[in-house]
Amino acid sequence: MAKRVTRRGLLEILAGLPFMSGLAGAASAQAGPKTRVRPGDPAWPSDAAWDELGRQVEGRLIKVTSPLTACVGSSFDPACAQVFKELKNPYYLGDEVGLTQSLGWVGAWTSRPSVYAVAAQTTADVVAAVNFARTNNLRLVVKGGGHSYQGTSNAADSLLVWTRRMNAIVMHDAFVGAGCAGQAEPQPAVSIEAGAYWRQAYDAVTSKGGRYVQGGGCMTVGVAGLVLGGGFGSFSKGYGMAGAHLIEAEVVTADGEVRIANACANPDLFWALKGGGGGFGVVTRVTLRTHPLPEFFGGVFATIKTNSDDAYRRLIGKLVDFYAEALFNPHWGEQILIGRGYVAISMVFQGLDQPQAEATWRPFFNWVFASPQDFTLASAPRNGALPARRFWDPSVLKSLPGRVLADDRPGAPADNIFWAGNLEETGAIWYAYQSAWLPQSLLADDQRGRLADALFAAAKGRGVALHFNKGLAGATAEAIATAKETAMNPAVVDAFALALSGSWGQPAYPGVAGHEPDEAAARSEFAPVEASMDAIRQLLPRPASYVWETDFFQPDWQEAFWGENYPRLRAIKDKYDPEGLFFLHHGVGSEDWSADGFTRAR
Repeated sequence: MAKRVTRRGLLEILAGLPFMSGLAGAASAQAGPKTRVRPGDPAWPSDAAWDELGRQVEGRLIKVTSPLTACVGSSFDPACAQVFKELKNPYYLGDEVGLTQSLGWVGAWTSRPSVYAVAAQTTADVVAAVNFARTNNLRLVVKGGGHSYQGTSNAADSLLVWTRRMNAIVMHDAFVGAGCAGQAEPQPAVSIEAGAYWRQAYDAVTSKGGRYVQGGGCMTVGVAGLVLGGGFGSFSKGYGMAGAHLIEAEVVTADGEVRIANACANPDLFWALKGGGGGFGVVTRVTLRTHPLPEFFGGVFATIKTNSDDAYRRLIGKLVDFYAEALFNPHWGEQILIGRGYVAISMVFQGLDQPQAEATWRPFFNWVFASPQDFTLASAPRNGALPARRFWDPSVLKSLPGRVLADDRPGAPADNIFWAGNLEETGAIWYAYQSAWLPQSLLADDQRGRLADALFAAAKGRGVALHFNKGLAGATAEAIATAKETAMNPAVVDAFALALSGSWGQPAYPGVAGHEPDEAAARSEFAPVEASMDAIRQLLPRPASYVWETDFFQPDWQEAFWGENYPRLRAIKDKYDPEGLFFLHHGVGSEDWSADGFTRAR
């Protein structure tokens, strides 16, 4: 296995770059590396130029300030206290042009507002912003939901295309992509503009429309961003990835052209949008296929503590066997957390009713109940099911204690809800976060012991969560077949789960007295996360990671995120964005640029 560059090692390398860059600059002076324009540079657009852009977008150009700016360098007054309270509300974060859902990653990035933003309401607004950025050599950023752990939806000194206000949703009974008449069968679908988030989509498609669309598990994730990364939801084993459901997209490319991408028009771009991670253009609308609803969606929840290492190792072994024998199929998704001396079960199901789900889990819980001297139920098993059409219905979810929280701002829409389990990461500062796909070969009879041993070792560090819906092994044949037609790392098809380990702190921001990021905590938390994931990586002949939930410092990221698909993605990037207007950290083609996306490195 290739040697892994640790975060500490990478930071040590970066510390030497100022000296190294002087040597490199002398060697490449003749090449004249392209540098984007910043405020204060002679080439920065004049006020008159910005005014003209404002007129083109009919007044939707915003001079951006962050609500946190007034708190930096000043005493912490009641107004700042209110801002920090709101930083735990994902709807507040999404509605503030100068903020992102995460506030940063210690040692990596801090959420910074753009100088200006186009609050796009039409595709023409996006075209105007793209043309202005290209013509004036500006750093361009795109934000819809703003959920990026990698900080890709924000950059200081930039122009932001903010798609939050583009949120129209249209259902189709028989959709055929542009130019595909006679080549594709009409199919039920939904067209969703780029700024919509998944709660809105589920409300329109499922609660009101009685259909299912494959989207994200978190209700405030942006629709377009999830699709661009491939995208998993709670029921991916049953329906496949969000990106695999893409029928058509409208995209503004770097030349300012509005293109339709589907199987019949710009098919190379269409393929890249299905899991290529973004950076190929600004997606303004996606059309996704929809499915009939099953009768029920439901879940099984429990937390089990153990009284000794021996009992804990046996519990992990039992869970591995139970998953392989009873849950490794299209019905089950979501996760089991392997913590320090405990396991937390948060599994969901589709295509079963509540008695069938209870019957599935009965042998496992009977095994636990039979050894009270070894196992304690910190949270007794709960098994529930809802008619699938009501699964995201705010009126139903609000009646279930502890399941959802509401947007508490005065006058906020009553339907603005989010899962209570997402509260901790709202407004978070990340200390460490790593992931790896686990191949289904580890579920073979002669390999389960190795897997259980590795999970037991991982629990000694930070612990690891197994997200079973974020691997497609065990999924339906259709889900697997459509995944193979995406740009995702092919490892996802063979993976039964995504293993994740991470650590974060609550809202904090540099320069805010008493609320600065805790660098000491970040340093101390990195080692146990690294230890947990190292135990997992020992199992893997070829580590692979999910682009939207991964390490900011991921080594060999091209291979980890896309595997053998990367050269094809790079060729498509060079075709549609040859000058690298759309830069994302560890996005396709980003190796040509400095870490901040302002200077072409080669």
